[in-house]
Amino acid sequence: MKKNMGTLDKSVRIAVAIIIALLYYFNILEGTLAYILMAVSIIFLITSFINFCPLYTLFGWNTCKRK
Repeated sequence: MKKNMGTLDKSVRIAVAIIIALLYYFNILEGTLAYILMAVSIIFLITSFINFCPLYTLFGWNTCKRK
């Protein structure tokens, strides 16, 4: 797996995941929507830590600056 995520993309994904987790923690999100968004936030965190997004390869996107 080649890296295809830049630092801005990773930080935005982590911020969105934290916001979703806080909304769930404070019971603003409930029910099925909460479970779906928590799954999305977990996927965001995993892809941020491994610097690879499978959807980016399907669309041919790359936000990582290469040397």
